[in-house]
Amino acid sequence: MAAPAVRVLEHELLVYRRVWRGSLVSSFLSPVLFLAAMGLGLGGLVDAGGGAGAGAGGASGAALAGVSYLAFLAPGLLASAAMQTAAGESTFPVMAGLVWVKSFHGMVATPIKPADVVIGKLTYIGLRVLLVVGVFFVVTVLFGAVTRPGAVLAVPAALLTGLAFAAPIAAYSATQRDANGFNALFRFGVIPLFLFSGTFFPIEQLPGILQPVAYLTPLWHGVDLCRSLALGTAEPVLALVHVAYLGTMTALGIAAAFVTFQRRLVK
Repeated sequence: MAAPAVRVLEHELLVYRRVWRGSLVSSFLSPVLFLAAMGLGLGGLVDAGGGAGAGAGGASGAALAGVSYLAFLAPGLLASAAMQTAAGESTFPVMAGLVWVKSFHGMVATPIKPADVVIGKLTYIGLRVLLVVGVFFVVTVLFGAVTRPGAVLAVPAALLTGLAFAAPIAAYSATQRDANGFNALFRFGVIPLFLFSGTFFPIEQLPGILQPVAYLTPLWHGVDLCRSLALGTAEPVLALVHVAYLGTMTALGIAAAFVTFQRRLVK
């Protein structure tokens, strides 16, 4: 990372050092409560009804046969926590840097360029996502939801999932003049993805017309990659497809952010 981008990252870390307590509930406690309520509470009913694979046909149902709902849910929540953290950090904080506090404008008044702001900010978001998913992974181990040593690979998979959301959303945020556009983003983007991208039930249980749509969503790729790694059912070719999809989303998002930040910060 270039030195100017490191300065941007240093600024973000110094700010977070002062406000980290406010992120405890949204970043750490909420996923844990979801895991406890859905995985342990509802999970008992799901397991009694046939387990996580009940109702899922084909290879997916076979792979999930005998898997407890807690073990099924945990990797999905891991990927979803990465998405939610990335979305939260790449919307309102970006708006603050551009509109409310204008810290990004102050940065580009120095030798720091808009591209450095993008790289520094996304690196910080990546570190935030890594912290959240790292802590959540430890919690899943303590809950007994993850038992395989190789399941730790789900952590970098979740990080990639978070970056696949952070970069495009940051690019979008740089085009906004106020926070109104974020309402639609969360209402029609983040929340539906959280509910219908395979986090809580196999995609095969969706109506047939919606299944192809779900398969195209970035969160499904992240959820399926994390789940297959955690359960030890990963197929090399499909895993590479997931990585390529998420990596392409990240690269395209970074390229778009370079453009939107340049237009916004350089008159």
